[in-house]
Amino acid sequence: MLANFLTDREARLRLFRFLAVGGGSALVQFGVLALLKGRMGDTLAFSISWMLSTATHYLANRFWALPSGRHDPGKQFGEYLFTIAVSWVINVAVFSACQRFFGLGLMWATFWAIPPSTIVVFLLLNYRVFRAR
Repeated sequence: MLANFLTDREARLRLFRFLAVGGGSALVQFGVLALLKGRMGDTLAFSISWMLSTATHYLANRFWALPSGRHDPGKQFGEYLFTIAVSWVINVAVFSACQRFFGLGLMWATFWAIPPSTIVVFLLLNYRVFRAR
């Protein structure tokens, strides 16, 4: 599977676009966090910024990064919601651990919460939710 992925130009392009979308979504999250910081609790600010970032992520992946040949948008959206629920659990767990065990502040805890779920989310989105045409 890995060898096929490395030689498949379309798969590499999808990964590159997915990472670009992820970077843009991270910018949305950090921008919203910067606006909300100090106005509410860290976990609430994190969750609101994560939701807005996720909406950006869905739209950009659905229509640009991971175009799909599926014709069942309702089921697809349900699968996306499941995927982001998994992502949220991973993100909040890592965010909380970074604050509780490592004493990191809001921004650094958020920064380190993003990478662990990226691999899981890419695999679920690329090979299931938005599988290639």
